[in-house]
Amino acid sequence: MSDLWVALGLVLALEGALYALAPGAMKQAIRQMLELPEGVLRTGGLIAAIIGVFMVWLVRG
Repeated sequence: MSDLWVALGLVLALEGALYALAPGAMKQAIRQMLELPEGVLRTGGLIAAIIGVFMVWLVRG
């Protein structure tokens, strides 16, 4: 369970750093995402989730 909290903390740290370092770029990225069809976002999210699970599987064995 502690690994889950560490992972969530890392996600928050990375997201926070992106918004702190480049708020304009993040706003532009959000604008562009709003224009994408839901299917494209869903596919991208699914691919990201699969890559993430694969990375954890590689590291944790």
